[in-house]
Amino acid sequence: MVQYTTSTAPCYRWRGMSRSHLRVAVVDDDESVRKALKRLLRAASLNAETYASGQEFLDSLVSSWPDCLVLDIHMPGMNGLDLQRHLVRECGRLPVVVITGHDEPQTSAQCLAAGAIAYLRKPIDDDALLAAIFRAIGVEP
Repeated sequence: MVQYTTSTAPCYRWRGMSRSHLRVAVVDDDESVRKALKRLLRAASLNAETYASGQEFLDSLVSSWPDCLVLDIHMPGMNGLDLQRHLVRECGRLPVVVITGHDEPQTSAQCLAAGAIAYLRKPIDDDALLAAIFRAIGVEP
């Protein structure tokens, strides 16, 4: 199931730029998911960085800022929704695509209300994920 927010218009700041300049961060506690998504994003000519936890991702923001965040919801420690809310509160908006293995309508509504561009259920459809990422960063697929 793919859900998109209707109020989020894509930002076209990257039109005409090479995709290889775009950085997508993936936060998921499952190493196999991180590896698979990194391969997929690199095959789509996107720079991909992976993080095993919300805190690890937050620590990385000192040195660089991603153009889009692919975020798992159910993780130990800081869960994905808490991380998304923290980013909105402390840093402003960052395009977020939520992925989850536990499709819960209330969680979906909360993520989309907090500004997520899309809410995707695992196993992830590669085309749906890439479309959501490109929409989030305003790049033609």
